[in-house]
Amino acid sequence: MFGKAFDILKVPDLRKKVLWTLALLFVYRLGNHILVPGANPEAFQRAIQGTGGWTSVLNTLSGGAIGSATVFSLGVMPYISASIVFSLLAKMVPALEQVAKEGAAGQKKINQWTRWATVPICLFQAYFVVSSTLARDAQHSAHPVIDASKFTFFYELMLVLVFTAGTLMIMWLGEKISELGVGQGTSLIIMAGIVARVPTIFESVGSDTSKTQFIAEVFGLFIVVVWSVVFFTKAHRRIPIQQAKLTRGRRQLGGARHFIPLKVNASGVMPIVFAQTIFLLPNMIAKIPNMGWIDSYFGYDSYLHIVLLTVLIFFFAYFWTAIYFQPKEMANQLKEGGSFIPGIRPGQRTADFLEGVMVRTTLVGAAFLVVVALLPQFANEFFGLAGRGLSGVIGGTSILITVGVCLDLVDKINAQLVMRNYEGFTGSGGGWARRRGPDDSAPGRATPQLGED
Repeated sequence: MFGKAFDILKVPDLRKKVLWTLALLFVYRLGNHILVPGANPEAFQRAIQGTGGWTSVLNTLSGGAIGSATVFSLGVMPYISASIVFSLLAKMVPALEQVAKEGAAGQKKINQWTRWATVPICLFQAYFVVSSTLARDAQHSAHPVIDASKFTFFYELMLVLVFTAGTLMIMWLGEKISELGVGQGTSLIIMAGIVARVPTIFESVGSDTSKTQFIAEVFGLFIVVVWSVVFFTKAHRRIPIQQAKLTRGRRQLGGARHFIPLKVNASGVMPIVFAQTIFLLPNMIAKIPNMGWIDSYFGYDSYLHIVLLTVLIFFFAYFWTAIYFQPKEMANQLKEGGSFIPGIRPGQRTADFLEGVMVRTTLVGAAFLVVVALLPQFANEFFGLAGRGLSGVIGGTSILITVGVCLDLVDKINAQLVMRNYEGFTGSGGGWARRRGPDDSAPGRATPQLGED
């Protein structure tokens, strides 16, 4: 394992990309320690924790920065929100769909529009954090984050602009990581923030005995959850494809067998993010005076919350898959390429078959997402881990993002190593990633031709 890790440093281009990635992530983590002017970080942390569940999605997607009283408090979530909006619009609005199909030029336009849309989203979310958390805390708290005498209109405006500038800086860092480093920059930034929170959670546990027990319980549960997430993330439903045979003289071309890999969890973490975002509205309404009764029905531990969260995850899993999976388009591409599914007539029958398979696989993937999303609640109940930040370690959104980013990063490193005749980072000798032997490039070795045995 360590020998394969050292192979990364032997490739100059890959070594340079890894160093760029680490350097830019260091800048991001450094920015998470630059405090907002005039704020008390300990008091700000208490204020954020006292707001309830509306910050759970913000805190996860910002990598825990929302409770750190730093210039990067909003994290990268506004950029993610803008990206999700344009991803959906590109599939639903014909004009944007045509722009997206223009290739690199079209994608460049959509990326530019996404950046511009990030600014108003930043301003809105920053104002929401400042007005609903800091301003109320300055007026009603015994130990306010910011002294009420300092909390003027211009100070609020300054905080909004600081939070907005911090998010735009993170957005730029993410794009530079994608351009100069390894992996997808925004995803790596989110993962870095989530992983950085783990030591803080363990340090907050009380005595040594309880800390040891807590670490053992969480570590065992963490292994099971990670194994399950990797299994379902990599799980595919393989649909066999037969290529039509063509006769050219005495040769037969084609006739090869392939398969279409349909992912079991094709929607990834998005159904959980959407479902949790829907619950932000009743949670915020419950903060209005005389509206606290809403928490009894839609609170984190209520039965109705669990049922509605399950229904929303299933709905968004099918919704997201229906937008990105087009069975009719896939059936037409197979028909035009001279391929077919054995036993299924090309055309509409193939489209119906693909749609039926995707419906069944999405059912399994959505059920898995429900289990992962509700796991922290049941773990708090059965293992007695409530109040110890368990959701930050094995929470549904956090663990799916972290494992997904790690798998994507390993795949990209494997591709770089295999392209340069190194074994893959997780491959074994003799497999598809093996080094070429001396016989593979021998001058007298015949190369099989198409159609020959």
